[in-house]
Amino acid sequence: MSHELFDSAVWEKAWKEDPYTGVNKMKRAGIDPAHSFDSSAKSFDKEVFSEEGRQRARRIMNWLEDQGVEFSGSSVLDIGAASGGFSVPFAERGADVTAVETSLPLVELLQQNSSALVNGTVKVVHEPFENIDLEAKGWERAFDLVFVSMCPVLVDWASVERVLSCARAFCYMSLAVGFREHSLVDEIWPLVTDRPRKTEHLEMIYLTQLLLLKGYSYQSLVTREVKTTTLSKEAAFHDTIKWLNMHGLTVDERVRGIVSRHLDNHYPTDEVPLRQGGSFGKVLVRLQDENMYSREDRG
Repeated sequence: MSHELFDSAVWEKAWKEDPYTGVNKMKRAGIDPAHSFDSSAKSFDKEVFSEEGRQRARRIMNWLEDQGVEFSGSSVLDIGAASGGFSVPFAERGADVTAVETSLPLVELLQQNSSALVNGTVKVVHEPFENIDLEAKGWERAFDLVFVSMCPVLVDWASVERVLSCARAFCYMSLAVGFREHSLVDEIWPLVTDRPRKTEHLEMIYLTQLLLLKGYSYQSLVTREVKTTTLSKEAAFHDTIKWLNMHGLTVDERVRGIVSRHLDNHYPTDEVPLRQGGSFGKVLVRLQDENMYSREDRG
């Protein structure tokens, strides 16, 4: 068996240099990952706080509780909190939440959504997590649970260590796994190119492999999740163009025309249903077990 499989430095380098991670694909398409939801903040918020969205949050929270996480009376750092899809229910179960979010439209919605809480608290920090001085903030080993769900903060192992450094008990991280479904891209892809869409493995394997090699204790879970939202025709057009760009297609006037005609021909009203989903990996790291190992032991 190849010794490279057990060399953490090899995996760290591979993750750092991988041009096909989610964040790198967004940057290549001209999208700022920290502000990718600015223009769709209201529709995103509506979906997150729909019954379907709340059910997804409850499933993840119930899984966390099954692993020993307690919310009542706990301190939680929610990195990439968006409009509060997890921060608010964390607080509703009695947690004191520090919610970090970069996007101003999402921050405003987060403040609205958390304004009427009767249990727990939500303190909003409108600042990129990467720019925060953790020592000056007093955030090192300060939170019972650090929670990072599908957030572009996780870009390499160094970013994972920075996130882990804020947790004293548990750290939850989630990343995409495998092929991503986007119903409009699926419809339009064969109209604009004859090349097949590549299978996407994404970066979950880097995270789990490095946690394993470095001696962390963790539980992991992979689920398939699909959601349906309704967009205006204009929003659907721009979202589809964005995803085609991320998949490496050259989006010229020909492609734009094909997308526009497809929407006009197949969606006569201004409401376009969009089905998105895929497989998502979830990892819960147990930091209270760290006293069993020294960092030197992990290599």
